[in-house]
Amino acid sequence: MRRRHTLYLALSCTLLALPAASQQGKTPPTNLFIDVATHNMAGMPDMGGMLGGLGGFMARRMGGADTSKPTYPTARHAGLTGQYLDIALHNTLKPGVEAQDLIPSGLNLGKSLTLIPVEPSHSEKGESTPGKVPDIEVKISEYWGCSATVRPGQPKVATFKVKGGNKTVDPRAGMAGMQGIEVQSSGSLSKGLYVPDRDIDLQPGYVYWPNRQYGKQVPSGARLAGDHQITGDGIPASMKFQVQQDADFMPKLMLRSQGELTDAIDLSWPSVSRARGYFITGVHTNMKSQSSIEMVIWSSADVPGAGSELHAYLSGSQIEKWQKQKVLMSAAATNCTIPKGIFASQGGGQPVPSILMMTAYGPESWITYPPKPADPKQPWNPEWSVRLRAKSTAFSMLGMNFGGQQMQEDQGDGQQPQQPQKRPGMKGLLKGILGG
Repeated sequence: MRRRHTLYLALSCTLLALPAASQQGKTPPTNLFIDVATHNMAGMPDMGGMLGGLGGFMARRMGGADTSKPTYPTARHAGLTGQYLDIALHNTLKPGVEAQDLIPSGLNLGKSLTLIPVEPSHSEKGESTPGKVPDIEVKISEYWGCSATVRPGQPKVATFKVKGGNKTVDPRAGMAGMQGIEVQSSGSLSKGLYVPDRDIDLQPGYVYWPNRQYGKQVPSGARLAGDHQITGDGIPASMKFQVQQDADFMPKLMLRSQGELTDAIDLSWPSVSRARGYFITGVHTNMKSQSSIEMVIWSSADVPGAGSELHAYLSGSQIEKWQKQKVLMSAAATNCTIPKGIFASQGGGQPVPSILMMTAYGPESWITYPPKPADPKQPWNPEWSVRLRAKSTAFSMLGMNFGGQQMQEDQGDGQQPQQPQKRPGMKGLLKGILGG
């Protein structure tokens, strides 16, 4: 069930790229992939890439790398407030060989960035340990659309009942570790939208920045735009290119909220330069007891099935398609309303603050050398290509005094958000139930 991704994200507070041939008609031997992201976590000071984003932080924990340095990938998932830069290079002429990106001075990271192989991460030992599985019930209610009131036909509700009988299982084994556990379900959620997997993951033959040896925090106000040159053993001598302003870091996404959890919550934001569209998801969890959990998931889409997977980098054609289908908001949108009371906890329990994630989708561009000739009959043998992607995201916790008018761009008060109460083994349990 695709909704497992949303659940996994909520309780633990998405992609190999298509080859250049799919965009350019022929695959060059040397391909560079550059992602930039601007993250804004409400109430948190600008930390840049200090922790390397959530994805990089987890990769370092799993791989045993120096956690004081950001490590690829950092731009993919929301982290602390700041700017994030990921670079991946695949050179079939000399796979996995160190390379240098000679960078413009405006990036404020020295004269060059060193790209080296990064070992794929392995599951962290002890993250989810074997334990007793009690009887538990998880109820999930799904809402969608920007509206002050709940629309007709909502919510869609699904309930999962687990009869564990306090049997000992190993959550790290996934479904195999759930043998002997009875799971009953009723109701249904919407079929999730498919998001093409276009990220560059850690794999042999690639080199990356940031990495365990040369990772650096991207300074606030750094600019990627300017002249770049990739050098190294086997790198084409012609691999010089200019990053245009359109592909540079985007401005911060300043998401603001107004209204209590029992009310319709008004969300607003100033337009983000170069944004092609917007999308918001919300999750509210209520731990009614040790054996009962209620979750509410919501998205700004006008159609059901849009989940947290959509916060990935999207191509221009995908953005246009989903805007026509009313999945994504237009580039002109500056407000949205969460229906009244859907995040309000019912029947007591220990509510976890409602989590909001928002993405402003930026442009995707390609540079190929030599450029593809206009005449299709003319021979064309490209030497290299560069793919550039940009986005700006915001993260907020409603009900914790981090939203509303208190969210200011340069707050910098160092106040740390309260952490949701942890339930030992719950993440592994739900992941196993839902087949994650």
